[in-house]
Amino acid sequence: MPTMLNPYLSFRDTAKQAMEFYQSVLGGELTLSTFGEFHASEDAAEQDKIMHAMLTADNGLVLMGSDTPNGMSHNVGDNISISLSGDDETELTGYWDKLSDGANVTMPLGDAPWGAKFGMLVDKFGIGWMVNIG
Repeated sequence: MPTMLNPYLSFRDTAKQAMEFYQSVLGGELTLSTFGEFHASEDAAEQDKIMHAMLTADNGLVLMGSDTPNGMSHNVGDNISISLSGDDETELTGYWDKLSDGANVTMPLGDAPWGAKFGMLVDKFGIGWMVNIG
């Protein structure tokens, strides 16, 4: 298997809902593991939180995430953005449309100076996304 660069997203108590949303956007198989399953936390409040989630889309896209343990700081959206790019306008516009649900669109999908279509948004979970078509 070749080396892959996969974004890893951190959430505060919403990893399961967020990863299920991304599965509805990208499709594919989602695996979820809790802190309790791996005895990874002594805190009873963390047993059902997501320790690791991995979404593998049918087209090879991979997205990972987890809930941040209670004892660690978590700042929504800090230094996080995900880029979806390629030439398939239908596929990428479909992702954009689905991600836009409940999102703050910071740059509408449109013609960019470098000749592509480009847009940016912050989804309803506070994650920044960039879509570049072409």
